[in-house]
Amino acid sequence: MTKIIIIGGVSGGMSAAARLRRLMEEAQIIVFDKGPYVSFANCGLPFHVSGEIAERSDLLVQTPETLNKRFALDIRTETEVLAIDPSKKEVTAVNQGKIYKESYDKLILSPGAKPFIPKIPGLAEAENVFTLRSIPDLDRIMEKLQHTAGGKAAVVGAGFIGLEMAENLTKKGMDVTLIEKANHILPPFDEEMAALAEEELHRQGITVYTNQAVQLFKDKGKTLILEDGRQLKSDLTILAVGVQPESELAQAAGLQLGERSGIIVNENYQTSNPDIYAVGDAILVKQELTKKDSLISLAGPANRQGRQVADIIAGLPRKNKGSLGTAIVRIFDKTATSTGLNEGLARRYFPHTAVLHIAGKDHAGYYPDAADLNLKLIFDSRTGAIYGAQAVGEKGVDKRIDVLATAIKAKLTVFDLPELEFSYAPPFGSAKDPVHIAGYAASNIIEGQSTPIQWYDLDKALAGGEILLDVRTKEEFKQGHITGSCNLPLNDLRSQMASLDKSKDYIVSCHSGQRSYIAERILKQNGFRVHNLDGAYSLYRRVKPEKISTH
Repeated sequence: MTKIIIIGGVSGGMSAAARLRRLMEEAQIIVFDKGPYVSFANCGLPFHVSGEIAERSDLLVQTPETLNKRFALDIRTETEVLAIDPSKKEVTAVNQGKIYKESYDKLILSPGAKPFIPKIPGLAEAENVFTLRSIPDLDRIMEKLQHTAGGKAAVVGAGFIGLEMAENLTKKGMDVTLIEKANHILPPFDEEMAALAEEELHRQGITVYTNQAVQLFKDKGKTLILEDGRQLKSDLTILAVGVQPESELAQAAGLQLGERSGIIVNENYQTSNPDIYAVGDAILVKQELTKKDSLISLAGPANRQGRQVADIIAGLPRKNKGSLGTAIVRIFDKTATSTGLNEGLARRYFPHTAVLHIAGKDHAGYYPDAADLNLKLIFDSRTGAIYGAQAVGEKGVDKRIDVLATAIKAKLTVFDLPELEFSYAPPFGSAKDPVHIAGYAASNIIEGQSTPIQWYDLDKALAGGEILLDVRTKEEFKQGHITGSCNLPLNDLRSQMASLDKSKDYIVSCHSGQRSYIAERILKQNGFRVHNLDGAYSLYRRVKPEKISTH
């Protein structure tokens, strides 16, 4: 009888345990978890803070008792594994002060990741600073909230967990300040897409400080001193500055670690010891596009890895193919989601990277309640290979990113996107979906029909003498335009083309890019040199509000 020990439950560990039992009825399967809960909804924790998930018990997916009855698993909670001896194939564990050893034939490590705690003076003395990674963490926060309702809260870190906590603390009635060291929220996103999400934070009354970090905690955590000297008061502070692998046990056992102390595994999830496997947030995975080692701490990949490692141990042909890192976060009434590489990473690894921005609707614009949707596509300007995508909007962004993530996995190109067939009726989508439009637009760029210029290159181009031509209506132009632009409405372009100078280089812009593309085609076919401002006025004004004029 094969004896399998799993260290760590939740996504990876419990997926492995349940799958192993379905494949290996006679195996002895023991799961150690140092916490009191072996199967809980980690991703749901922030939503209990506001009461959106009303019952704490709803976060407990399975209990040790139900897992034992259904899967005959030996679940040992509040039991910490102190050491692994690979030569003897045994672990040393402790429960309620009792230390004992347990042998294994195969060992699966699923220790997860722990919150990164920065070294900030005064943090050790702070009484109101918390992290959120487990049910006990949640319980401590909820206890504190009983005494701070309606007070001030600070969230340090504007990644996914930070944004979720900022939202739910606001819904709890707290005055929230969000602090981020990077130059924009959602650091994995590109700056202009993050700006779309940040608008919603401001709309909901959250104060946002970027390019700032906490330098000092005073008054037992009630006062935060930022890098610029600004002082903030906080009744409750959440640290959400990232996570790091729980790999100390693996390191002590002599297993090979890599970048940021992530556990190195092969295509069979084997560590440097072939009888010890590892899955979940503690391991390094191959980023599918770059093939570089990455830490991707997401529940979806962890669940997949748990199932796959069980299959491998049971003798089924599975391989660790890596991950794209597809992720999503709700920010009040907006949603931000991404897949693959952001623009910065794509340009680092792929020299022919191009990008485009599409502004569309989640369903047919003439049908009631159509909502804005902004999509960014990152691709190869020669082959059309898709490197990544980001989307921000109220509705429907998840559907588009899931399609594009699938396209990347399937190695489709931008030329394939218009060929995708989606279910369509006015309440659900458009006959030409934003994904189709992105494919058409990318094809136009590759085939030379359109020559885009990005928002971050505009200032240099204008300084070099190019002329920015805004083809919106005169009324739109008066309401706001990019400083230095001149207005020539699209519908008047042909009749007034003689006023333009063919010896000059032009950049055309409109609200979202659709009308300016038409202007670009008209001008190019009449002998003008033209760039199209990608994302147009709608995108530029969000990233460079100081460059917008209303006179």
